[in-house]
Amino acid sequence: MTAHEQKIEITVDTGTIDGTLVTPGVLVPGVLFVHGWGGSQQQFLARAREVAALGCVCLTFDLGGHAGTQPQRETVSRESNLRDVVAAYDVLAGQPHVDRSAIAVVGSSYGGYLATILTTLRPVSWLTLRVPALYIDSGWELPKLQLHKEQDLRTYRRSFVAAATNRALRACAAFSGDVLLVESGHDQIIPPAVIKSYREACVQARSLTYRCMADADHGLTDETSQRVYTGLLVQWLGEMFPNARRERGSAPATAATARQTAANVGIEQQEPEAPPKAS
Repeated sequence: MTAHEQKIEITVDTGTIDGTLVTPGVLVPGVLFVHGWGGSQQQFLARAREVAALGCVCLTFDLGGHAGTQPQRETVSRESNLRDVVAAYDVLAGQPHVDRSAIAVVGSSYGGYLATILTTLRPVSWLTLRVPALYIDSGWELPKLQLHKEQDLRTYRRSFVAAATNRALRACAAFSGDVLLVESGHDQIIPPAVIKSYREACVQARSLTYRCMADADHGLTDETSQRVYTGLLVQWLGEMFPNARRERGSAPATAATARQTAANVGIEQQEPEAPPKAS
């Protein structure tokens, strides 16, 4: 592995002194985690540590209207939260060791919905969607909480939705990277028709891996479901990443095709992604 050298100036009391910063010459993948409505980055931190051990840079963050910006909950819209996701992506892509051509996005529920739309705004090589939510396109700039009052989302989600009629599904139809789609067998918020709509929309994907966690609920509220999902995620990303590392200045590598397999691995305790009242 080659090294990268950068001449720098170090500020001291008498002025500056010269230095040389020597860093690994390899660029590594970046992974952006996007939590669901009512969640926070805390739900992803333990999982991000597991993924980072694969040799990549991970970023978790809190969407506007959550955690430290909870007072904004009543006013945040899909538009403002999408801007949050784009801003977080740009921070990750701007890290010196991250390969901008090798970025994965991991989204759950509302975060999965936003992640799909992000692929139309920024380069994404790998897309992981766990129980992705689906919303009607109209009312894009309305407060997100208002959507559940003004739109019949329950009925909308119970039927198959054609990709051409929905912004998130159109994004999936245009996405040419690798996709991991995970369904929960006991999901009380996202019905099977939504998962089918996402699955059938991924017509241009380089590979599509679909898994149904038969005993899991929407928020992975039991420890076993958390372990199963993290094991699946870590293994899938591990299969994607081996060919993704490259020397600085070299051409981007093509991601490996995913094998349709999954296995449980031991992980540290994680916070459940508890289902909110409305997603």
